[in-house]
Amino acid sequence: MNGKLFTILLLCACTQINVHAQQREYAIAVHGGAGVMTGLENDAERAAAYYSALDTALMIGNEILSAGGEGEKAVLAVISYLEDNPLFNAGKGATVTAEGTFELDAAIMLGKDLSAGAVAGVKTVRHPIRAAYAVITGSEHVMLSGAGAERFAAEQGLEIVDNMYFATPRTMRWVEQFKKESGKNGTVGCVALDTHGNLAAGTSTGGMLRKNWGRIGDAPVIGAGTYADNSSCAVSCTGHGEYFIRHAVAYNLCARYRHLKETVTDAAHFIIHQELNSEAGNGGLIAVDKDGNIAMPFNSGGMFRGFLYKEKGASAIVREAGIGKEMKKL
Repeated sequence: MNGKLFTILLLCACTQINVHAQQREYAIAVHGGAGVMTGLENDAERAAAYYSALDTALMIGNEILSAGGEGEKAVLAVISYLEDNPLFNAGKGATVTAEGTFELDAAIMLGKDLSAGAVAGVKTVRHPIRAAYAVITGSEHVMLSGAGAERFAAEQGLEIVDNMYFATPRTMRWVEQFKKESGKNGTVGCVALDTHGNLAAGTSTGGMLRKNWGRIGDAPVIGAGTYADNSSCAVSCTGHGEYFIRHAVAYNLCARYRHLKETVTDAAHFIIHQELNSEAGNGGLIAVDKDGNIAMPFNSGGMFRGFLYKEKGASAIVREAGIGKEMKKL
C-alpha cells in the first residue's frame, strides 16, 4: 500500500472515533418511579398533577444549572422538592413498612471525584437526600444506616421530624391497595450534567411496600441504584431493587459506556430490556452521559420521567416529560 493511500485511510478511520452528538451546555433528567400506569390514561386530573410535578422539578434544576451552578446542587434541590411532594414514594408520602412505619433511603454521587454518600433506614430525617450529601461533606464514610444515620443528620443540623410526618391520608387509608393501584407512588431520582462538565446522580425512596427486617433496596447502594463518573455517565434507577443490586445496574451502565464504547442509550436499553426483564427486574432508569445525551428506558407499564437540556449556543431549553410510553413537550 502506498503512503498516500495509507494516510487517506488513516484519516478516514480517525474521523469515526468518538463521534457523538453535539455536547450540550447542561442537561438534567428526573424520574418519579416506574410501574403500572394504565389507570392514569383515564384520570386526566391525576396525570396532570404528575406532569406538573415533573415540570416543576426540571425547572428547579434548570434555575441552578443555567446560572452555572453545580450539578450536585441541582440534584439536591430537585430531590428535596420531590421528597416534599406526596405524589411520590420518597419523603412525605413514602410507602409503609409491614409495621406501619416509614423507613427511607437515599444516595448521591459526584462524578468529578467519585465521592458518594448514602443513608438507609432513616425514620426521622425530613430530607434523606440531604443527609446522604452530608455523609460526603461531614464524614469519612459512604453509607450510614438506622439510628446512627439519624444521629449524624441531627449533628449536621438537618431537619428532624416525627416518623408520622411522612404519612399522608392516602398512605394510611389505602395502604393495602397500593400494589393494585395504577399510578402509584414511586422512588425519585435526578441526574445532571452542569456547565463545568461535572456529572451528579441522586436517588431517594421510601422503599418496598410492607418491607420487613430493615430491608434496603438499590437506591442507597452505590453502583446499584445510583452512580456517577465524569468519564462516563450519571445514573439513577427505580424498580425491583433486589434485581438492580444483583446486576449492579448503575455501575454496569457506566462500564458498558466506558469499556464497550456503547452509547448511553444502547447501554441503558441493553441492561433494562436484556439483562433485566419485566417479570424479574421490573423498573427503569434515567442516565445522562458526559456530553449531555439522555436515556430513560423502562420495562414496566410506565415511568414518571422528564428531561431538560440546553444546547451550546442555543437561546432556548428543550424539556419533555412522560408517564406511559409517550413523551410530551412541556
